[in-house]
Amino acid sequence: MKTRIVLACLIAFFAFQVTAQPLWPKADYDPTVPTFDQVLGYEPGDRITNAADTLTYFQQLASRRPAQVRIFEYGRSWQGRTLFYVAIGNADTIGSLDRFEADMAILADPTTAAAKAAELADTMPASVWLAYSVHGNEISSTDAALMTGYHLLAAQDDAVVDEILQNTVVFINPLQNPDGRERFLFHHNENQGIDRETDRQAAQHDEPWPSGRVNHYLFDLNRDWLTLSQPETQSHVAAVRRWLPLVFVDLHEMGSDSSYYFAPEAVPYNPHLAADQRQNLELFGRNNAHWFDEFGIDYFTREVFDAFYPGYGASWPSYYGAVAMTYEQASAGGLAIRRRNGTILTYRDSVRNHFVASISTAQAVANNRKKLLADFHRYQTSAVSEGNKGVREYLISRAGDHSAADKLAGLLVQQGVKVRRSAEGFSACGQDYPAGSYAVSLAQSAKRLIRTLLDPQVDMEASFLAEQERRRSKDLQDQIYDVTGWSLPLMYGVTVNGCGRTVKGSFEDAGPELIQPGVLTEAGASVAYLVPWGSRAAVKLLAAAQRQGIRVRGSDLGFTLNGRDYPAGTLILPVQDNPVDLGPRLASLARSTGADVVGVSDSWVTDGPNFGSGNVSDLPAPRVALAWDAPTSPTSAGAARFVIERQFGYPVSTLRSDTLAGADLSRYDVVILPESRWSYPHGLSDNLTEWVNRGGVLIALGNALSAVTSGDNPLLPLAQELNQLSATPQREDDPDDNGKVAGSVIASQAEYEQAITGQGIDPDGVSGTLLRADVDTEHWLGVGVAPQVNLLLRGSRIYAPLRRDQGTTVAHMAAADELLASGFLWAENRQQLAFKPFVVTRRQGRGHVIGFTSDPNVRAYLDGLNVLFMNAVLRSTGHSRKFR
Repeated sequence: MKTRIVLACLIAFFAFQVTAQPLWPKADYDPTVPTFDQVLGYEPGDRITNAADTLTYFQQLASRRPAQVRIFEYGRSWQGRTLFYVAIGNADTIGSLDRFEADMAILADPTTAAAKAAELADTMPASVWLAYSVHGNEISSTDAALMTGYHLLAAQDDAVVDEILQNTVVFINPLQNPDGRERFLFHHNENQGIDRETDRQAAQHDEPWPSGRVNHYLFDLNRDWLTLSQPETQSHVAAVRRWLPLVFVDLHEMGSDSSYYFAPEAVPYNPHLAADQRQNLELFGRNNAHWFDEFGIDYFTREVFDAFYPGYGASWPSYYGAVAMTYEQASAGGLAIRRRNGTILTYRDSVRNHFVASISTAQAVANNRKKLLADFHRYQTSAVSEGNKGVREYLISRAGDHSAADKLAGLLVQQGVKVRRSAEGFSACGQDYPAGSYAVSLAQSAKRLIRTLLDPQVDMEASFLAEQERRRSKDLQDQIYDVTGWSLPLMYGVTVNGCGRTVKGSFEDAGPELIQPGVLTEAGASVAYLVPWGSRAAVKLLAAAQRQGIRVRGSDLGFTLNGRDYPAGTLILPVQDNPVDLGPRLASLARSTGADVVGVSDSWVTDGPNFGSGNVSDLPAPRVALAWDAPTSPTSAGAARFVIERQFGYPVSTLRSDTLAGADLSRYDVVILPESRWSYPHGLSDNLTEWVNRGGVLIALGNALSAVTSGDNPLLPLAQELNQLSATPQREDDPDDNGKVAGSVIASQAEYEQAITGQGIDPDGVSGTLLRADVDTEHWLGVGVAPQVNLLLRGSRIYAPLRRDQGTTVAHMAAADELLASGFLWAENRQQLAFKPFVVTRRQGRGHVIGFTSDPNVRAYLDGLNVLFMNAVLRSTGHSRKFR
């Protein structure tokens, strides 16, 4: 009865709030807990709180309620802003957080006895992690986080809050992307007028490039949980793994004309989710629906935002055993916006709705405390049970690109997977593995995460795919939300094999390090030091050497020296032409990059080119420029810059696209055009053509090819294809003088479908599928690259083959029967894509034009394409004839 009275009071309060009165409740709140106005100078929803004030407010709450609040700094953003989360509970719980952490570790241990797990489920609190504003321009959830913290600490004689605090630890991460939020706020405040701007056409609602959605390197942090490339995600995952919250909610914003979305999610579900995880989604959906009904807030469920791709913040926690969900609130895009139906959506509305959902979620956790704890432990034990059947271990080979294998193993450890590293070579299940290879047992709690990350294929439900084919036949948009293929071994170019037994041998636990130190042999070499090419580690060493002014040469052909075979692309660093401390420098670089370096005091090559051959080129340090700002795609531009700068340590100059069209490009050796949202500026092609003719190297990624393939004299004569079904008319469509066309007979449904197929249309789009491409490893762009690589195809672009007199195809799509590496691909696309170009190049004057028909840097997780891309960036100057 008491609970119903409190709820009724809150409902009455919020009904009043909808009329735009101050958001704070009229209920009994402790006056010693500081309000928004007392700390920040405004009421919640009146302004958009910045990153610094967000921390300040929680610090004030903690200072007044130190027994109930602990603030944890968990990292720094790229721009140095504090990343933090808050733990809130009753004094007993917060005072014994160390014990809570230890108890969760016991519960997460599958070897914990059932009686002990049941005891913990009976006695310990549950936990929920509320994560706000991963996209910096999805603004309302951060202020809702502040309201949630205040409400939990200040509400007096409130049965709902008492229940939450008694049974739950509430973790609040109020701002996952502070750099993006500050970018949004700069634009918003700069355009603030005398009144709230409601016109969606107004400058305040029209964010400039790149928008506040992304972080400093323009990454969508909500797609980064798969590979943890960004510090914001790396540190967030580490914090979550420390506490293992039972429920994880990521709170977002969506289009202004929508309402509110919460779980259950749409199909397809990832098949590695446990059954009770899916069932528990309804517990939260129903409780949210109850509160939203009481407040008169519209909502919807199930229609979008599926639970298939594991790289979201609202997906990844599922694979340690949490119930993970996404919530989406219609965005006011500022303080207010007029919707298409004429109503005004205010910032207060959106903050209020996220606040209601936050309290509702915490209440559902409290109400289901024992069940959620028991389900969590059962998740761990069932994972081990499943992992003891069939394939028992995944074996990660260090053959090929050893540095990619090392990174994959370290990444798994960072995500909570137990990995063993071999001290010596071994054989298992018919395969040989070199020393340093890795074994990953499936009989562990992380079994479902391991399968999700390492399996070559994760299937969507057959019924879902059948529905997509039906929709496609009706020219309806498919419902595939994000990428359908994400296998880390395929994206990294690493061989991973399953084995039906546990491998014995000399193994030790692997650590979270992404780089294993390389070794320099023959430190006192008198002729040269050699770095075998073909690994990410070798690329890092080349980049570092070029930055240090070390002279580097590269052999386009393999050779044999002192009985050892060196692959094409091997770096040669001559002793005579370099500083006297070359050996110690390279020893240091070998340790930091993971590359192996071999010193030689004899240059007599017994097979292949000598060091003075014309097949050995100088590799001077290139001056690299990247097109920046509109119209480039922020994520494509950011990923290219991140890969070059942060993964390989080489500096990039960013030039605004408008500047690039008239810039003095003689200052640069390499120019990169990322994918674009619309056409590059008029006049860019003319400037680039002149510069390439003088020896520049132009690299175009994805749809940026349109900037170099159009016009009367394109830099790269590459043509985009139409849909194969629409390229050739199936009937006589030219009308006669009376406006009539020739008659036709349609004998079947299939002929009817063909008859209504539009002419001149593009192929159907692909959401994100891993495809195989064959590489010409004899071309200088392909040296050190595996004969077959995997790319991520998105969109509808398919290009016709390039004739030999038009240029060189360095990599092309595989044959139709082996094209699909992972994910889902329409049958017609598979047939049409076969043997079509992926990487092409053309000599133009003294320079080169290089085109990637699909962006090789998507989300910075296609490590298997790094050598190919960096060949274009760092080695191309050795094959152009530019005079500086």
